[in-house]
Amino acid sequence: MEFLSWTVEDHVAKVSINRPPANALSRALILEVNELLSAVEHDESVRVIVLHGEGRFFSAGADIKEFTKIKTGEEFSELAASGQEIFERVERFSKPVIASIHGAALGGGLELAMSCHIRTVSENAKLGLPELQLGLIPGFAGTQRLPRLVGMPKAAEMLLTSEPISGVEAVQWGLANRAYTEDELLAKTMELATKIAKKSPVAMKAAIEMLQFVKTAAYEEGVKAEALSFGTVFVSEDAQEGISAFIEKREPTFKGK
Repeated sequence: MEFLSWTVEDHVAKVSINRPPANALSRALILEVNELLSAVEHDESVRVIVLHGEGRFFSAGADIKEFTKIKTGEEFSELAASGQEIFERVERFSKPVIASIHGAALGGGLELAMSCHIRTVSENAKLGLPELQLGLIPGFAGTQRLPRLVGMPKAAEMLLTSEPISGVEAVQWGLANRAYTEDELLAKTMELATKIAKKSPVAMKAAIEMLQFVKTAAYEEGVKAEALSFGTVFVSEDAQEGISAFIEKREPTFKGK
């Protein structure tokens, strides 16, 4: 793989995201997440997966420059639906997946992290869904997972302001499980993963399956609606302005069209 690599120790696969400078979630990287799951699914030496980012960030978001190559709303909706399917596989995966978040998990990076079963964070990490700043909305089920984790009011605040929260706040809000200093984050996460890896794989698989029943039919409908809305918003003038402004590193001017 080009962007993901991993080592296995004590039944824990430590997976590194390495796509400098910000580990942006390109289409190719998302497909590699799917390949990773296929590679370890039947590997008995792997019982837990820890996902972390090399460099300064876990993942600073989607690769916005890729968006400029998409021409239609339908294609954008298909992109969203494909990413949703892979992230849903992460959440339903038979082996626990833990996101170890330092630096930033923004946009698609946070959506990937939210699909993991457990999230550990550095105290000064930044977590957020800033898509509205670009005239877009989250497209990888972020609008559906975030309210489940932090509640509707806090999810609305994060979405509508585009402002990130810190790792400490993420734990307080229920978005993350535990916060550590950046220096100790990965080691503490590996300790947690190793502890979990001692459990019966049969029981862990069953427990993860049972956790999926908290999702209602409305959740599935919401995910599909998000993908459709993702494409509808993408073809607006505001979205094109937001994407251009991001690439040009300027403040967007939205006109409501």
